[in-house]
Amino acid sequence: MRALSKAIDRFCTKHRRFGIPQLMRYIVFISAAVFVINMMDRTGTFLFILTFHPGRILRGEIWRLVTWVFLPLNNNLFFTAIMLYFYYFIGSSLDREWGTPKFTIYYIFGVLLNVIYGFLMWFIVNSSLAASVPDFAVISDLLWFRTLWLVPDFLNLSMFFAFAVLFPDHRVLLFFIIPIKMKWMAILNACYFAYSVLMNIFNGDYVRALLPIVALLNFIIICGDDVLKSLRPYASRKSAQTISFKKAARDAQREYDDKHYRHKCAVCGKTDAENPGLEFRYCSRCNGYHCFCADHINNHVHFQ
Repeated sequence: MRALSKAIDRFCTKHRRFGIPQLMRYIVFISAAVFVINMMDRTGTFLFILTFHPGRILRGEIWRLVTWVFLPLNNNLFFTAIMLYFYYFIGSSLDREWGTPKFTIYYIFGVLLNVIYGFLMWFIVNSSLAASVPDFAVISDLLWFRTLWLVPDFLNLSMFFAFAVLFPDHRVLLFFIIPIKMKWMAILNACYFAYSVLMNIFNGDYVRALLPIVALLNFIIICGDDVLKSLRPYASRKSAQTISFKKAARDAQREYDDKHYRHKCAVCGKTDAENPGLEFRYCSRCNGYHCFCADHINNHVHFQ
């Protein structure tokens, strides 16, 4: 996992234009439109056309590979509005913190893992029931939808864990009233994941029970290194950071004496000597002492 995470970081560093800017904005906007249309459709036909179904995908309905991401959580307008707001807030924050390439990869990985799991379960269900159910081909759609219906809630909720790792002490207003830190929100989220797994196992629905785990795999692949770093003793992290910071400060001072500038952006190479009016800042999340200009302080891949 660690090697894959580093490979993703290297890819993002080399391909800074990869991805979809403001991806979460498009997802939330389309999800809201789907919710409104579904509320007006009393037959359920519109929702059925968007659902993930491997059998129909193999017959040419390839849009189902993506459209399940926009399915509404439920028919409650207030609850859906709150969740879409949180999805947009957290997704946009991750986009700014990680950069567009890494956030796009994070979301695409989540979609791919769900799709792979959906196809795998479809083949297993088909192979196990085709021999025992008469006219299985006729009722396969019904059996499939009773077995597994991919929805985006666990995929989107996995972003809460990523946000909590990056900003554990950030406060949000739960239901716009109760102030709560993101690390406690992540714990509540983990309890919901565990509850979903246990309830599905208790009800004998083992296929749906694995969906939260599939969503967590995406989080572990992308954020595994950040989680391990956050679990290290705070004292050792602080000591190492202090020593590294002092050494890097001395190196930076020597570089200034040699090249006549104090600040140089680690991304674009601009210096305060060439651009005296440009603002420079240092990133506390990067390993070492790395300076960035105002254009890249919130849009760069962190040095590990």
